[in-house]
Amino acid sequence: MRIIVTGGAGFIGSHLVDAYCAAGHELLVIDSLWEHGGGRRANVRNGISLVHMDVRDEAIGRVFADFKPDVVNHHAAQHSVAISVRDPLYDAGVNVLGLLNVLEHAVKNDVRKVIFASSGATFGTVDRLPITDATPQRPTSPYGISKMVGEHYLRFYRATKGLDFTALRYGNVYGPRQDPNGEAGVIAIFIGRFLAREGVRIDSDGEQTRDYVYVGDVAAANVAALERGSGGAYVIGTGVRTSVNQIYRALVETSGFAAPVQHAPPRPGDARDAEFDSSRARSELGWTAATSLTGGIRETYDYFLGL
Repeated sequence: MRIIVTGGAGFIGSHLVDAYCAAGHELLVIDSLWEHGGGRRANVRNGISLVHMDVRDEAIGRVFADFKPDVVNHHAAQHSVAISVRDPLYDAGVNVLGLLNVLEHAVKNDVRKVIFASSGATFGTVDRLPITDATPQRPTSPYGISKMVGEHYLRFYRATKGLDFTALRYGNVYGPRQDPNGEAGVIAIFIGRFLAREGVRIDSDGEQTRDYVYVGDVAAANVAALERGSGGAYVIGTGVRTSVNQIYRALVETSGFAAPVQHAPPRPGDARDAEFDSSRARSELGWTAATSLTGGIRETYDYFLGL
């Protein structure tokens, strides 16, 4: 199968490229290498073509026409809640207009399916946990809004233009290659500070929770979505809630260093708690999270330790 991965030089996207290559598919990566997006040329394995291009660029049509993909996996995005709050116009430009540009050229070039990186942020603050695929989406940040809008456009293109899709609503993804200097990804950010023997900032009281899912498990969900999940949107998580304070304590145990803690006010746009029931992904995609948080944190810590 011929697959284009937008954002394929980024943290999550590069792991998808590795998984697709291991499954024997032909890959092409499109990435803007935006400094805040985590895209790095070094993340793309040898032998894979990387096109340095923004997904909003009309020239992406020539790339599609030349490569003739069967599937487009769309992971290029503005992924920071904090940046979306500061600059919602930029967030919508990348996450909505960029997606529309990809969908238009996918239709023109007879792409069979788009796999879309959505987000648990589309749900916002919910009335009850765990979050399921049927939980009402009430996003509290421009990032969550733009990702929800993306899902609606996918349904429109499927209904009117015959372009199939699967949307994956991720929990908090972590693992090797995540940017420790970015504004999203508390585990990577904390590891960077721990290894530098510096203090960490914990927003609010640290008891806010997320469902942390290992990037290797996320890559497996994207492999499953190549042939399954037609027209579906699936929450992708572990079913376990973990607080920021628990992450901190796990890293103290892993590293042997008790980083000084500075508390800060809650971040605008952040939901308080999240936990996902991925039973529908298990039944329809054949996917389940296989990596424990303890094991995933150790893998991630060891990766950064070896850089």
